[in-house]
Amino acid sequence: MPLVDDLSDPLPEPEMSRRRALASIGGGALTVAGLGTLVTGTRYMRPNVLFEPATRFAVGRPEDVPLGGVLVLPKRRLFVSRSEGGFYAMSSICTHLGCMVQHQEGRSASERFFCPCHGSRFDIEGKVVGGPAPRPLDRLELSIEDGSLVVDVSRTVPHGTLI
Repeated sequence: MPLVDDLSDPLPEPEMSRRRALASIGGGALTVAGLGTLVTGTRYMRPNVLFEPATRFAVGRPEDVPLGGVLVLPKRRLFVSRSEGGFYAMSSICTHLGCMVQHQEGRSASERFFCPCHGSRFDIEGKVVGGPAPRPLDRLELSIEDGSLVVDVSRTVPHGTLI
């Protein structure tokens, strides 16, 4: 029996359309995979940086804070106070659950700051005088540089520290 060369015979139409469909599906899958790789590679090469505000900044001149007064900086979440002994900075974040403590102007020095959420009360030096707060408001590092008060919110100092 002689061998028949069936590769030279033309394929029937259903077989050709099936091959074209499989080739299109395969080509589409490769295209999608290539585009995904291109997008991922492009995002990998771009820096993914989170810009945060500086932790050390000037808050004003010493003359801006009156004796016995408080400089309130709500966007920076801190208070700068001036007493007979000098200046000090306190965080306005409550030590109970992290709420924002508010300053009450005109109140007695024994209840100058309060937490509107849970009722903690603090005196002019940040010590707890009532409510659920477990400890005083954090004191922040404060210095005078080039005639300006400079606060570093990343560093806490012990209570009683004045400049």
